[in-house]
Amino acid sequence: MQKFVLFSLLFVLPALLGQCRQTAAVEAGPGRPPVSTHLRGVWLTNVGSQVLSTPAGIRQAVATCRQNGINHIFVVMWNKGRTLYPSRVMKNTFGIEIDETLSGRDPLRELLDAAHADSIRVSAWMEYGFAAENNGFGEHILRLKPQWAALGQDGRVVVKNGFKWMNALNPDVQDFMLSLLKEVTTNYPDLDGIQGDDRLPALPTECGYNPEVLAAYKQETNGSIPTDPKTDTKWVNWRADRLNQFAKRLYTELKAIRPSLQIAMAPSIYPFAKTEYLQDWPTWVQNGWVDLISPQVYRYNIDAYRNELDKITTQQISADKLPMLAPGVLLKVGSYKPTRQFLEAMIRENRLHKLNNEIFFYYEGLTEQPDFFKTYSTN
Repeated sequence: MQKFVLFSLLFVLPALLGQCRQTAAVEAGPGRPPVSTHLRGVWLTNVGSQVLSTPAGIRQAVATCRQNGINHIFVVMWNKGRTLYPSRVMKNTFGIEIDETLSGRDPLRELLDAAHADSIRVSAWMEYGFAAENNGFGEHILRLKPQWAALGQDGRVVVKNGFKWMNALNPDVQDFMLSLLKEVTTNYPDLDGIQGDDRLPALPTECGYNPEVLAAYKQETNGSIPTDPKTDTKWVNWRADRLNQFAKRLYTELKAIRPSLQIAMAPSIYPFAKTEYLQDWPTWVQNGWVDLISPQVYRYNIDAYRNELDKITTQQISADKLPMLAPGVLLKVGSYKPTRQFLEAMIRENRLHKLNNEIFFYYEGLTEQPDFFKTYSTN
């Protein structure tokens, strides 16, 4: 019997090895550069892009990413007061299961299947975070939950840069946001990660004047009602620390569900992130409440880009944490796109700062920089 098994293996093993070689050849074939061991990411949104509108669009986007050496897609799953996956949480809370234009589909499932078949990872990007509404999109949230509104000194709902905000310091609002994150983590066990943004965890510094927030502040600090939301350091730090604790809770509770899930954040540049949106993200990094940090280093000349990298790598993140840093690189916004030379210079600066990862904003810029990505894919 042993001789028969050995004899069979002599014939079977060469065939299996040949099959493996064929598979490897496909992976490295024409138009399909090898997958980098480092993060080569891109944000995929439904604003200024029709990719998510059809299954065919998703398949084409995956092929385009693979052809350009992109190995991680950060896809929007929460904006305009809607999810871009079927959500029982949203249906039960607001009666809207999914973005109405996607009814009957599951774009996240479609993307996961297509991307994973092509060696590309996928993270759910919660773009709007604690922002409820933008120019009327998402108005149902505060209409149905007015007690969730973030109030300014004038007692009105805070609107900043066109976004109307939920009160991120409200425990019910935090529970709601975490319920969405837990839902997507549980319902998609093959999802590679989730990602917060410059709105998660975040809150405009102008916010925090809800009566219950002021009462808690006065009780905990023995302070008076703060009169300046930005220059009162004690008031800024108290609110920022509340968001720090939510960042810790988010990380801890999602990791309890699935330890392998990558928790990523893409905040604004520091200290702007804290002075304008109470995002004290260097504290998240230092305390291990995030696996990947991608500050949005969106600058329009190389000196400004280099200056931000210098501050991040020498003042804001310790040397041992640098492997988790993946700068956000601007690839396209509106009609603007950087020149090939500027793109190459930004990537060169990343490498000079010993940074091997980056995420590009956003997907639609890939096809507009073909010459750059021919060389970038093997960078």
